[in-house]
This record gives sequence, structure tokens and C-alpha cells, in this order.
Amino acid sequence: MASIIKISGLTKSYASGHVALKHVDLEIEEGEIFALLGPNGAGKTTMISIICGNVNPTRGTVTVAGHDIVRDYRGSRSTIGLVPQELFTDAFERVIDTVTFSRGLFGKPRNPAFIEKVLRDLSLWDKRNSKILELSGGMKRRVMIAKALSHEPRVLFLDEPTAGVDVELRRDMWLLVRQLREMGVTIILTTHYIEEAEEMADRVGVINNGELILVEEKAALMKKLGKKTLTVVLAEPLAAVPPELADWEVTLKNEGQEIEYIFNTQAERTGVSSLLRTLGELGIAYKDLNTEQSSLEDIFVSLVHQEKVA
Repeated sequence: MASIIKISGLTKSYASGHVALKHVDLEIEEGEIFALLGPNGAGKTTMISIICGNVNPTRGTVTVAGHDIVRDYRGSRSTIGLVPQELFTDAFERVIDTVTFSRGLFGKPRNPAFIEKVLRDLSLWDKRNSKILELSGGMKRRVMIAKALSHEPRVLFLDEPTAGVDVELRRDMWLLVRQLREMGVTIILTTHYIEEAEEMADRVGVINNGELILVEEKAALMKKLGKKTLTVVLAEPLAAVPPELADWEVTLKNEGQEIEYIFNTQAERTGVSSLLRTLGELGIAYKDLNTEQSSLEDIFVSLVHQEKVA
């Protein structure tokens, strides 16, 4: 699939000496949902702000749908919808007016039917005549998304879109994001809720200290870096881990009722069968076994920790 965003050697440094981005290279495919993860201050918002033309890069090039963000700012910006973290809008405007006005800012002709569809998709149609100040935080966030979609962009940036939104509204937004992707819109998502990336993303990028340390398809990432936890529920509790199990580095859980063993699913020998065999040889009976795959959050924390150690 063709790349709709191409980033090469992107660097951003400030007069203070702080380097927010360090030689970032990235291509984002048209029609995908790309999740950009990273701790606070990692460079996520800086990168989005540069692509959207709100911050000037120090070095490097970025093109959006073939438009260079510096030489052809208007062309690139017209293809982008941005939902920022902050709620910037006129509190005394009606919902329908602020969304319609946003469409006009991009030189798009009036299209009441399209505006109605956007508001209905976001469950805002019943609030169309309400002033922004009368809305809840979650509804204000939806208005920001409606404004970003008003000019029919090909690329939509969602910078922490569900911050302060309750679980029900969050899941509604997940559904909307999938619908947009089905319509061909490319979604770039930054989030602190890693379950959002795990739920929705096609690919995941991890940024830390201004450097893009990993880009991978979500499924491949979880398969390659994910680990599994084997929990052995014992018939009788143990007071301590027998020395014969030292090679597996198991731990006792739940007051000695369970043995926990973490193993690499990609290893040639996981050690599971030999562990169970040794338990049998030691006369340690068990009544249940279960395994659990590590989550994307586990992988993310591990990656960031490795970077700090390095």
C-alpha cells in the first residue's frame, strides 16, 4: 500500500538546547491506523505539530499526500484533520456553527448534509444548537473531532483523543475511528491508554527521548516481543520454591497456592514441559494450568525501560 506520510531525518531542537526530535524516519501507509506511543515528553506532540504545520522543523523533510509541509503548506494542511489535546473553541458558539465555520476555513463549499452526517456519527446532532459551554467534557471532545473532520481530510491526527472521556464514550470513539478507516481515512493516534492502541492499531511506533525506537505491526510486535505467563494452581500450597526449580526462576503467588513461570514464546525450548515434568518428579500435584499473553502495555514498559538502562 502507498505511503501517505513520509518523514525523513526529522529533527527539532530549541534555543535552550533541548532536542525534542532526533532524526526520525517514518512512513505511514494510506488507510492504516498508526498508534504512536511514548511517555510524557517523548516527542509525540512535537512530531504531530510539525507534520500539521504548527511547529517548524529544524532539519528533515515531511510530505503528506505528496505535499511538502514547508514548500506546499496549504496543500498538505488541506489533507489533514487535527484533534489536539487541548479543547480550543469558542465557548459561546453553537455546535453546528463552529463545525460549519471550520469547514469554511479550508475553502470547502457549504455542505449541510455532510455536516449533519458528521454530527450524527458523533452523537452530536441533538446538541447541534447547544453552545459549547453547555456541553460535558466528553461532548466537547466530540466537537473537536467533528471540527477536524469538517473539511473531509485524508489524514486524521488524534492527539490523546479520549483524555477525560468516560469508558462508554471512549468505546464509541473507537467505533468511529474504525468507520473512518473503512472510509479510507488514515488515522494517527497518540494515547496514554495503551489498550486503545492494542484495540485499534494496525501498526505501533514507540518514541522515547525524541527517538523512534521501534515501528512494528501490532500483531508481529506482540508475537516477537510478547511473553507468556504460565500459572500452575497447586493441589497443596508450598511454603517455598523447591531448589530443584531454580533453573526456571519461578515465583510463588497467592500464599503459595500458585507457581508462576514467565517464558519466551519464541524460544526454541520454552521450558514448560520440563517444568511440569520436574513438578511430577518432586511429587508436587497441581489441579489447574493457565497461560496469559503479555499485553502491549507490558511490551511498551519493557522497551522504554531498556532505553533508560541503555
